[in-house]
Order: sequence, then structure tokens, then C-alpha cells
Amino acid sequence: MRNTDFRGFIFSDNNLGLRFFGSADNNRIQYNAAYFSMLEKDTNSGLNRFDTRHENVYIANIFRQDFIRKGYTIEGSFHFNDDRNSIEYDRNGFLVRPALIGDVRPHAIKVAYFGFNGDGHLGRLNLTRSYYYVFGHDTRNPIAGRRVDVRSNMAALEASVDKDFLRFKGSFFWAQGDSNPTDDKATGFDAIFDDPNFVGGQFSYWNRNGIRLTQTGVGLVQPNSILPSLRSSKTQGQANFVNPGIFIYNAGVDVELTQRIKTVFNVNYLRFHRTEPLEYVLFQNHIRHDIGWDYSLGVAYRPFLINNVTITFGASTLQTGRGFRDIFTDRSRNCPPNVGDFCQPDVVKSEQAAVFAVRSTEACVLKFSNERRLKNFLHRDGTAWKTLMDDKQDSDD
Repeated sequence: MRNTDFRGFIFSDNNLGLRFFGSADNNRIQYNAAYFSMLEKDTNSGLNRFDTRHENVYIANIFRQDFIRKGYTIEGSFHFNDDRNSIEYDRNGFLVRPALIGDVRPHAIKVAYFGFNGDGHLGRLNLTRSYYYVFGHDTRNPIAGRRVDVRSNMAALEASVDKDFLRFKGSFFWAQGDSNPTDDKATGFDAIFDDPNFVGGQFSYWNRNGIRLTQTGVGLVQPNSILPSLRSSKTQGQANFVNPGIFIYNAGVDVELTQRIKTVFNVNYLRFHRTEPLEYVLFQNHIRHDIGWDYSLGVAYRPFLINNVTITFGASTLQTGRGFRDIFTDRSRNCPPNVGDFCQPDVVKSEQAAVFAVRSTEACVLKFSNERRLKNFLHRDGTAWKTLMDDKQDSDD
């Protein structure tokens, strides 16, 4: 089962499993039920290994064609992810389960997804929509440092119109973020194993490239995903529902140059939904929401006029926004020349961010059992650690 919905938002994988399927009403109704015993994946190739990872995925969906009008299909779906606690190092020697961030303890995740999707055309308008609600629990989320109840939402919409060999389209994607990363409610949205063909798909910079989060053992976004999930790894890590969430606004055009060549242009504007999880993890007291602009161009070439053989080319770039630069730069580190003000947060300077980290020491000490681990977590050119030790000396005196 490659995709469980029209665009691969929740589960898109080839894995060890069993599937039952059928149809009714002259094939207008189609239904599937599937079970997967997930296998470990190779770190570098992404291919399945012959080792189970103690994760079970249960899926059921039903499709109804020609709903309301001919040419429009709706789908109702259910996913359940039973990801049990385990410890796993990848082939490069890095810990991926549990994620190397916060409270590093094995934990189990049991969550269910209810989805309602649609795809097709209503007259001239091509329309794809998707909504998912996820609920369940994580026995000990590493960022929250406690058991959390999961409640979150995701929505997506794409509308397009065809004119001759052109398709003009606009899209919107929203994944809810978590506004309080330390409470017992996890409201950030994450998938099981997504591979979305949306807002540029494989040609998009944000989708195609994994971006690691500095000073942590997790990624801001994983390869072939559009969710800023703060996972250690999409292929080997666990879902994380304490994350910032995202808004994506898209405009694009598909051009059928010939029967063999198709070009795809997309422009995306990206914003974090909430930045509190990033501020908590990175010890920065002000991170803005603006991620930036994602520009992409893709070309698909079918030399034999069939989809079995397709050659693709692509190029993309990310024009970073203020929020992205708040995470990865400051005035004295990794900032391009002559734009020092652009690399600075609106309200605070880097020295003040270090003081904020010190003032959060009380919460941090609860998560770290000794000074060495705390020092590793607070390293930022040594500033935060030095200030912490000075404050400690003053209190001792």
C-alpha cells in the first residue's frame, strides 16, 4: 500500500504487511483494510532491513466515487500507530530511538488518526482537500519530559483550473503546533510515515531536503516531509507531537510542453504556527514565525510516453525568513555580511538569550541529572554556562 490517501499525508510506504480490499456498487465504492509490522530501514539507503522495529500500523479506508457530482471522489480513513518503546542506533552510530533531546528515555506512542479527504473535479475546478484529527498518548515525550495526551489537527486544500496546456493552482497546508511544550497536552501534528505530493512535492526545497536543528539530536524537517516534527529521523525515529507546526501558502503552474515533457513551477511561503517548542529546545526567548520563500522548478520527461519510465530534473532554493535566521544565525555567528540587523531577534540580543537560558535553569535541572549533561545542553560559545556558574558562585557566597 503505497499511499493511504490521495497525497500521502499520513502513511506512504512499502513494508511488511497484509491487505484486504474489495468494491461494491459497480465499483463506485472501494474499501481497504491493512496491517503492517514495520521493518527497520537502512540509515543510508532507506531500504527495508529484515529486522522488526516493534511498530504496528493498522489502516482502514473507504472511497466513494462520483460523490455529489461525477468526477469527484471522497475518502474516509482510519490509521492507528502502535509504536512501542525501543532503543536503536543507526548504521552511523547515532541514537535515533529515543530521540537525543530533552529527557532521553524509551517511550511508547499509541495514536489514532481520523481523516476525511476528497479529490477530483467539480466542473472546471480541480479540487483536492484533506483533514485529519489525531488523538492518543505518548508515555514520555522527550521534550515535555512527561506523559502527554495527543490532540492535534491538519488541513490541506488545493484548487486548480486548466487552460489549454496550462494548469494554474493554489494550495494551502496547515499542521497545528504546540503552544506549551512542557504541559501534559501535545498539540503539534505529526504523521506516521509521510511522503506528501503537495505544494511542490519532490521538487520543493522544504520537502526534499532534511534540515537539522542545531545543538540538538533532531531535525527541524525530515527529507520527503513538510512537517517540522523535530524527529530524530523519519525512517528510524518516532513521531513527535510537541513541535511548532506550519502554515504553507502555495501558487504554481504546470505546463505540458509536449506529450513527453512537463514542467512544474511552484512558489511557497512558509511560516511556523507556534514557535514555543523551538524557543524551549534552543533556549531562545524570541523566535519569529517567518520561515521564508521556497522557489522550485521541476521537469518530468517520459521518453516512451508511459509513466513506467520517467526522468525527472529539478532545482529549488529557499530564501530564508527572519524566523529561520533566528534559529541558525546571530550577529556574531554565521550571519551574512552587512545584514547584522536582519540576523537579530526583534526584542533581545544573544547575551540576553543566554540570561534567559540561565533563568530557565530550574526547569532544566529537572531534566538533567548532572552538571556535565547540563553543560552540553547549554553550550552556546560557553556564554550561558559561564553565566550560570557565575550566578551559582554568587548564591554560594
